[in-house]
Formats: sequence, structure tokens, C-alpha cells
Amino acid sequence: MMNEAKDARNVYENFEVETDILYFNVGRFGLVSFHGRNYNIKKNMSADQLNRYIATGLFVKVNSNCYVNVAKIISFTDGIIHFEGKGFDAKHVPVSRLRQHHIKNLLSARNPVAM
Repeated sequence: MMNEAKDARNVYENFEVETDILYFNVGRFGLVSFHGRNYNIKKNMSADQLNRYIATGLFVKVNSNCYVNVAKIISFTDGIIHFEGKGFDAKHVPVSRLRQHHIKNLLSARNPVAM
């Protein structure tokens, strides 16, 4: 039982962007707000660090300062991207129809059976 507490990862101190983050918002002066399933974390990041996340193709731009993790998208409804969770725990991000269409195309190209 004590070993479980030692092995538990503190998501606030050392989260993995690719697997833990649903979406992030880029603010002024390198301040990035990361949004996970049940938390929000703000960190300063260099433009190079940010561009590395975007260059992987895992994060897609949905508006001028917001990028979503396409692997974490559950569904689209009337211009809204839905992530995992239900009720008050569910997170979502508004998206324009054009960007929504683009993201759907990316998802269907990655996994044609699921779409």
C-alpha cells in the first residue's frame, strides 16, 4: 500500500503533454494554459517548446490561441469539440465549422474505420 503512494505521479508537477493534456491555450509572453481532464495548469514555455508540440501533429489549432489534442476528441456537436467525461466533468472547446471539418478529415485519415 505504501508503494502505491510513492509510485503515484503528481500530475501538477510532471504531466506529459501528449497523453495528459486535452487542449492548451497560448497566452502572452509564453504563458500556456494546459487543460487536462480535471485540472488546469499554467506554465511559461518558449516558442521552440511550443512549436515542438504543434509539429508532432497531435495538437491542431482550433482558433487563434487554442490547440486541441486530436487523440482525446470524443465527438463534435454544433461547433463544439467534446472530450472525455460526463456532466459537469466534461470539457469542451468551441470550434468554427471550417476548422471542425478540417479536424474531422484529419481524424478520418488517421483512423478510417472509426469515422
